Amino acid sequence: MALPMFPATQPEYLHSKSIIVIHPGSLNLRIGRASDLNPITVLHAIARRRYKGGQVYQDSFLPPRTDSLNSSQEIEEARLAVSHTLQSCLQSDGRRRYATPPQQIAAFNRRSHPEHLASSGGEWVKVEGDVVIGNDILRIDLEEDFNIHFPYKRGDFNIHTGPGGSITSVLADLETIWSYILQTYLSIEKKDLKHYKAVLIIPDVYNRTHLREVMTLLLINIGFSSCFLVQDHVAATFGSGLSYACVVDVGDQKTSVSCVEDGICHRNTRVRLDYGGGDITQVFYWLLQKCAFPYKTCTDTNKLDTMLLRKLKEDFCHVNLDVCGSLEKTFVLKQPQKTVLQYTIQVGDECIVAPLSLFSPELFSITGSKVVHTQKRSLGDPEDPHDENYLRETRRKGMKENLEPSSDILNDLDPNNAGNNPNDDDIVVDAIDLVASTAEKDFIVNPGQILGLDQAVLQSIDRCPTEDLKRKMYGCILVVGGGMKFSGIGTWLQNRISLQIPYLYRAEQLDIITNPRDMDPAMAAWKGASIISCLETAHELWINSTEWEKYGVRILRERAPFTW
Repeated sequence: MALPMFPATQPEYLHSKSIIVIHPGSLNLRIGRASDLNPITVLHAIARRRYKGGQVYQDSFLPPRTDSLNSSQEIEEARLAVSHTLQSCLQSDGRRRYATPPQQIAAFNRRSHPEHLASSGGEWVKVEGDVVIGNDILRIDLEEDFNIHFPYKRGDFNIHTGPGGSITSVLADLETIWSYILQTYLSIEKKDLKHYKAVLIIPDVYNRTHLREVMTLLLINIGFSSCFLVQDHVAATFGSGLSYACVVDVGDQKTSVSCVEDGICHRNTRVRLDYGGGDITQVFYWLLQKCAFPYKTCTDTNKLDTMLLRKLKEDFCHVNLDVCGSLEKTFVLKQPQKTVLQYTIQVGDECIVAPLSLFSPELFSITGSKVVHTQKRSLGDPEDPHDENYLRETRRKGMKENLEPSSDILNDLDPNNAGNNPNDDDIVVDAIDLVASTAEKDFIVNPGQILGLDQAVLQSIDRCPTEDLKRKMYGCILVVGGGMKFSGIGTWLQNRISLQIPYLYRAEQLDIITNPRDMDPAMAAWKGASIISCLETAHELWINSTEWEKYGVRILRERAPFTW
């Protein structure tokens, strides 16, 4: 049955029921109506049955390890450095911390034998069709001939040379996953989507080509009536009820930092790092293995084991310096067609060292080299002749006409040749570029090192255009995303930044917000996008399918709530 057409002046709750907010991630997809209290969270993956004799391909559920000799030495040195730092810390009552030696913990774990709870953890699901989507992938028998694809990796499209790695394949996977979730979880048939609008949450460091393709996907292929894009950090400030913040967003496979003020994410402050909660899980698993982890057949290539390791990290890890020595913990191993076992293990400072790898990122060498991504200028788009390059050229032309050869900027550049150079026009243009380029400093990373979270925050704030804005950002650092939910980590971040904060801003009250409005920080961006979509001013942002077909990216540049 088709939905009734809403009247022009519809009540907000009706309006919000017809808006679907989509927040795609590298591990999970969050999706729901703007009127919902919380989104549906499902595994953002698709399994496709392999053709007979087809190439085997499976995206990993955790960032894969790179076990080279050099990296293992570097990781061990980094672990020792963090352990020594923890030993020099004090508890809240002023006493020194103490740690149980890993050898002692390993001796206990070697003697630990699992307790049998049941003969079987159930059965694998019998797959009827050729496609499985979302959480059901975890219930497919490991022996079944399915290829598994995650459309996003490290916060961007998962483009690779294997099967399903082209941009066309990624978009086809997104269409299949999103359409299925809309139908199965939200009971919206594809033919009825013309009555619905979509809000897509995009990364703060985005790829223009990917955004253009995903707009076409939403408006033409899937069939929403209209759509707009909102950056995740802007949405997070709205969801947290803040007008400005330095946003630290730690996801499963990426960490991003930028400074947001009044709904604008300052371009020069944006940085995305190739590590997140999944990398912390790998570090924790490595630390558990050093302490003789009693579940010997555990492997990071088994999807159910990876989900168990994630749960152990979430349940055991923290940054509470008052917790010292070894603690006994239990966990249950329940997997289809396997005996249900309960393990008792001892853990010590491993539970603190793993989360602190965000500040000692050499530990992340365990999952390979890491790239620092910043927002690059547009290289031009044939569909958009009046893009920022055109505007910049026009502005330069105007300035060339207005500037005399003896202008101050020329004198500053070359006082001896001012007014005598036949290429004065070129010098003027270069000078303008020089002024523009000083604002776009690269994030500094020492050779062979990885940028730590505290350094990323300090460098991001340092790229704010004014001193006043820098001061405000130090006064409000917002931590969101699902990868940094460890008790006490906000205090650690605060201490690390307060030790390195420039002298000029030392007087500021450094405020770290880790649980905005007492909600799950992983939901903050989704919640914020829901709020934005229902604002009166949002009507200026919507792009309908007819406009998109007619104007393409040109209308995105006009309507997008960020500088295209």
